[in-house]
Amino acid sequence: MPISHAVEPEFPDLSTVWLRVFLEVARHGSFTVAARTLGWTQSAVSRQISSLEQALGGGPLFDRLPRGVRLTEAGRALVPHAESVTDSLRGAARELAELRTAAGGRLRFGAFATADAALVPQALAAFHTRHPRVRVSREEGLSPALLDRLTAGHLDLAVVSTTGRAPLEAYSLHHLLDETLYVAVPAGHPLAATDGPVRLGRLADDDWIAGSTRPEGTLLDAAVRQGFRPRVAHVVAEWTAKQGYVAAGLGVTLVPALAATSVRPDVALLRVHPEDAPPRAVYAATARGRSLTAAVRAFVATLREAAARIPV
Repeated sequence: MPISHAVEPEFPDLSTVWLRVFLEVARHGSFTVAARTLGWTQSAVSRQISSLEQALGGGPLFDRLPRGVRLTEAGRALVPHAESVTDSLRGAARELAELRTAAGGRLRFGAFATADAALVPQALAAFHTRHPRVRVSREEGLSPALLDRLTAGHLDLAVVSTTGRAPLEAYSLHHLLDETLYVAVPAGHPLAATDGPVRLGRLADDDWIAGSTRPEGTLLDAAVRQGFRPRVAHVVAEWTAKQGYVAAGLGVTLVPALAATSVRPDVALLRVHPEDAPPRAVYAATARGRSLTAAVRAFVATLREAAARIPV
């Protein structure tokens, strides 16, 4: 014997205006009062209710009484569904309004390590003060990896630099600053008291502390371009730890201006000659062709404000 399946009734194409009018009439028990509340005529309210009744199969939703109206059984059944629909739409309208004004929503961004020394914290502090209800999540990584995350849709914005040969031309770039490069040497280093910029070639015989044994794609690219390959004695990823190695006399290291404000006092900073290491650009990158939320636009603005206060 074949199994019969219950056929779901076809969902009618209901107007949210009809549901709003229906709830007003149900709330007041009167077409006249509902019309006054809505700023409509009584005949317009009556037409909306008739249209809703027709869309739902033609049965009455209200009993018409000598004085006012009363919900029928069908009308009482419809009330919670109409309330659910209108509440959802009001919630959607509120959420969309918050997105338009950065009063809510989310911001997902990433930044390279030295941007976290001063630029990102200052921008985040200002952003949190102005937009406390925006949910913020942050990632740290190298610029190429952050751009990959941006392309994949996992980030809304990435703070990146021109170091690392990242394909920046594929993104919308919001310029933040151009930072100079320093070399950090121990306080007792022969060049520690040097006035003016220093040429990297004068440090060709020094041991170096770097984040990788290979200079390609790192700040040490600048040394390779000057004709020598730095002798990396210690591989250290974190900037504070690099300073400790330098202070102990274990080598020298390159320090971008964004990290220079937090250098310890027993380390000397020497500005690298601009011909050896031109200033590198720092950008807030967004995916080209992707609409920016108000939160992203607001964060770009706070990043630019913070960048303007950082000596580079």
